[in-house]
Amino acid sequence: MDALAGLLEGPRARGAFMIRTSFDPPWSVRVEDRAPLTVMLMVRGTAWVLPDTGPPLPLRPGEVAIARGPAPYTCADDPATAPQALILPGGVCHYPDGRALNGSMDLGVRTWGDRPDGEAVLLIGTYLWPGEVSARLLDALPPLLSLGPEVWDCPLTPLLLDEITRDEPGQEVVLDRLLDLLVIATLRAWFARPEAAPPAWYHALADPVVGRVLRLLQDDPAHPWTVAALAAEAGVSRAALARRFTDLVGEPVMTHLTGYRLALAADRLRDTTDTLESIARQVGYGSAFALSSAFKRVYGVSPQEHRARVAQGA
Repeated sequence: MDALAGLLEGPRARGAFMIRTSFDPPWSVRVEDRAPLTVMLMVRGTAWVLPDTGPPLPLRPGEVAIARGPAPYTCADDPATAPQALILPGGVCHYPDGRALNGSMDLGVRTWGDRPDGEAVLLIGTYLWPGEVSARLLDALPPLLSLGPEVWDCPLTPLLLDEITRDEPGQEVVLDRLLDLLVIATLRAWFARPEAAPPAWYHALADPVVGRVLRLLQDDPAHPWTVAALAAEAGVSRAALARRFTDLVGEPVMTHLTGYRLALAADRLRDTTDTLESIARQVGYGSAFALSSAFKRVYGVSPQEHRARVAQGA
């Protein structure tokens, strides 16, 4: 498996909160929905994304921003504009004083704001539950990132604009998949930027020895790998591999493999109805008991509890 594909295969929206916002200045919306990942695509006009910590981020036409939750932030026409609406978990909308908006800003199918043809038009897509985005992907992202049109030109924008206001069967599924593609296209472009800070193992893929070992682990995590076997595949000694891998990746090779196997198990618990015994075999554990013990040690809950929490949107 290509390593970037392995990292980006995580986004799988299910009934994502996706809307077209349309405002005339002054406008400001406070977001406290605790969503794991939100994408903002500036279609017309300008805006600011204002995290509670960190510098404000301007958005120009054609620019895309990704905010990693659960930290709150504000979107506004100007950093000085006070919030006029508050978005809470599940897409619930209130006035800042706590009163329900009661649909007063609804403008039609998935359209929200002052008027349908406002000066500022922003497409927003939100993954509502942590289970929709893999922890490996979230851990690789800064709290807030953006790409301008000079380095990122996405052909998905016209498709999203056309689909988001359609009231037709299957619209939710189409938008979910378009959101996934938008995230993948954005992150693929961002990881190629010099200012990006992907995980250490991502950079280590360029190393002729460690890169080969990482690909072996990613292609076949269920194989009963040992340091000796991996060193033989890479054409180096055990000691050389152990030292080089730790230096470049930041952790020993078998520690990295354990983390990768457990991340895969967490994704399979989320995405499939496979038994724990089956998942254990798929990711390289000899039994459900062995997987359960390792999983609880790292994640703090049993695999069954993890699956139940994801099913409940927790």
